[in-house]
Amino acid sequence: MQELENISLSKLQELVCSVPNHLQSVVKRRGDAKQWSRCPCPNYLEAITINFFHILMINPLLFFSFNLVSFVRTLAVIYTIETINNSSFLPGVRLGYVICDTCADANNALKSTEQMLAINGTLPNLCDATEQPAVKAIIGARYSEESITVSRFLSLNMVPQISTTSTAAILSDKQRFPSFFRTVPSDIHQTRALAQLMAYFNWTWVGVVSGDDDYGKAALQSFLADAEEARVCTAFQEVVPHNLNDENSDRRIQEVVKHIKSLSEAQVVLLILKEELVQRLFKEIIKEDINRTWIASDAWSLSLPLATMKNINMLGDIFGFSFIKGPIPGFEQYLQRLLLATGTVNQFIEEYKDLRCSPEVQECLHKNHVNQCPLPNSVKFASHLACNLSDLPERNDEYLIRNVEIELMYDSIQDNLLIYRIIVLVLYNIKYNIDITDVCQVPESKCSESCLPGFAKKIYKVFCCYNCTKCEAGTFSNEHNLENCLECPNKTWSLKGWNHCEPRKETYFKWNEPFAITLVTFAGIGILLLFAVLIIFLIGRHSAVVKVAGGKLCFLMMGGLVTSFCAVMLFVGKPNEQICRSRQTLYGLSFTLCVSCILVKAYRTFLAFLMNQNNILKKLYRPPIIIVCGTAIQALICTFWLIFDSPKLEIQTTDDSMEILLQCNEGSNWGFGFMLGYIVLLALICFILALKGRKVPTRFNETGYIIFSVVIYIFVWVCFIPIYITKLQQRSGVQAAAIVVSNFGIIFCHFIPKCYMILCKNKKDITTQAYKDRVRIYSIQSTNSELNNVSLDSGEGTMESDNWVRKSRNSVKRIL
Repeated sequence: MQELENISLSKLQELVCSVPNHLQSVVKRRGDAKQWSRCPCPNYLEAITINFFHILMINPLLFFSFNLVSFVRTLAVIYTIETINNSSFLPGVRLGYVICDTCADANNALKSTEQMLAINGTLPNLCDATEQPAVKAIIGARYSEESITVSRFLSLNMVPQISTTSTAAILSDKQRFPSFFRTVPSDIHQTRALAQLMAYFNWTWVGVVSGDDDYGKAALQSFLADAEEARVCTAFQEVVPHNLNDENSDRRIQEVVKHIKSLSEAQVVLLILKEELVQRLFKEIIKEDINRTWIASDAWSLSLPLATMKNINMLGDIFGFSFIKGPIPGFEQYLQRLLLATGTVNQFIEEYKDLRCSPEVQECLHKNHVNQCPLPNSVKFASHLACNLSDLPERNDEYLIRNVEIELMYDSIQDNLLIYRIIVLVLYNIKYNIDITDVCQVPESKCSESCLPGFAKKIYKVFCCYNCTKCEAGTFSNEHNLENCLECPNKTWSLKGWNHCEPRKETYFKWNEPFAITLVTFAGIGILLLFAVLIIFLIGRHSAVVKVAGGKLCFLMMGGLVTSFCAVMLFVGKPNEQICRSRQTLYGLSFTLCVSCILVKAYRTFLAFLMNQNNILKKLYRPPIIIVCGTAIQALICTFWLIFDSPKLEIQTTDDSMEILLQCNEGSNWGFGFMLGYIVLLALICFILALKGRKVPTRFNETGYIIFSVVIYIFVWVCFIPIYITKLQQRSGVQAAAIVVSNFGIIFCHFIPKCYMILCKNKKDITTQAYKDRVRIYSIQSTNSELNNVSLDSGEGTMESDNWVRKSRNSVKRIL
């Protein structure tokens, strides 16, 4: 170990200058077995030998900066090899090494490999098993493009190659690269983790910039497949030349930057590029003042040169993936004890010590938070998922490791089980402030805004670009961004744009509605009024008023009206099949009975005061037969109606309503029409007969009441028909109102005047003798009127007068 610590810069320079031109930048140490490690810088600069340098600009001006990462990795390789040599891990065997700088060029890597395997200046003969090159294994390279080139060559001799950074998926193919091994997972798992990261934050519209080398092409295709599976769309895919010396590189980077700037919806951009290309791209982006969320691949997620770029904090947030790395025991102390030969100055080691490994900084980091230590342009790590740090039982970095790591195993036999660790790269300059509310605010990158519950996505480009349309009636969406609305379960419904379903509300002509209460109240009043009339008529049943009103026919009329009022009750409340069938039949028969009784009264009056009585009309006057036949015909109509197309319960719904309308469908319109039409026909016959016999004594005039009641009935039902047709939801109430008004028309026209005469008039005015006297007076007046129309010379006047008086007296007898 002491030997290694005393390596001097002059010795390194001596080794470098003693090797061939294509193996410049080499560190050697002899041993029983040699390993070759290649720690690249990005470009090879012709014949100038530069070890561990970064070329920042190509011709005509050359600027170099020390590549600290490559330098430390090289020291780590040397330290590990010496640690093995100083242990009992390989007893009797001492490992040697040759470390060469390939400058991140595949051709240089291949030339170096050929030289390492050469025996006496020539490559070993594949058919000669006795030829054994000094180099037994090769460690590297950093980039997949170099590893692919070298591995094809090493596979010819089955020389093992182990890489710690090459992640191209193609290298897992053991048929093509049988001697290649690596300690990191392939890009298959990284791209899957990237897609899962984007899906987790709902970044569904992202841009991708990749290189045109094997690493970039393979990683891009792998990411596109994983992104499609994770429902993430790419807004653009840009490819830049991987060769920094390409004359089109700068122009292509400028074009990519302009494209990124033009697509403002894509706020997240994935960069699958080498560190040097990212640095160029970021410089151009800073010039254009573009702020995005950048996703870093493992190739540059922990790049120190990028972290120390000027104005790097203007870019926005940088997310990335790195491999979980464990500490190398004793390596940090080894770096701090590096010694130089007397009189030698190694500015590389001094720069490293000043930057990170001084005892003062280490002591500060051990005792204080990283924010309090003098680290210029430090790289801070924080979790955007840890929004409330006060609730965390552990330190933030421990919380990140426990909760944000994405475990990914890879399936190749020789691949190791490793874990990707997601990090958030927050870059600050000399001083910084963290606003926890800003940290917790996740940026958005969507082609379209999220669809709220009650809406569904209507895709019009790719599945990430869509319009939000309201769910149709009967469907719903209770989550954001549903592609299809869900059907409502049984017996539930939703209106357009609803985010839930609920049972529909049944609506019908309810008892508690004001209109229903009014109808039921009037129906009850009508029934009570009929009972009062019944009592009055029973008291005055022997009076001429009751006899002239029809006597026993009045009681039948009252019974029909009471039944008709009861039928009104069936039009209120929740309907069912039995109610629908019975209410129309009950009303039709009861009201037909009432109208048939009125028809008998009108026919009787017509016959009583008919001048020329026809024997046929006289024989047809049979009140019981007329009433029974009139009602029987209606019963026959209702029977056929119920048999062929009876009324039934109808459930009506509409898409724009949450109500279910329960009402009776009258079935056949013909049956319903015939029932009502038959009643109207009887009423018209009553009207005609009453009109013919209207010249009767005024005090006992029945024809006027008959005419008026019929007119009321016809008027009500003529108004009922158009309202019934147009007002679908109020049909029950409209018909019930028509029935109530018709019934009250008969009560007030046929019974109330008679009750008034029975209760309030002078008894002498309503006796039978008084009625006869008025009939006689009416007969004399009618006779005088007839005699005025007869010639005085005919000699027939006296005979006609006597006949008229005699007929009038006979009519009175029949009426009474």
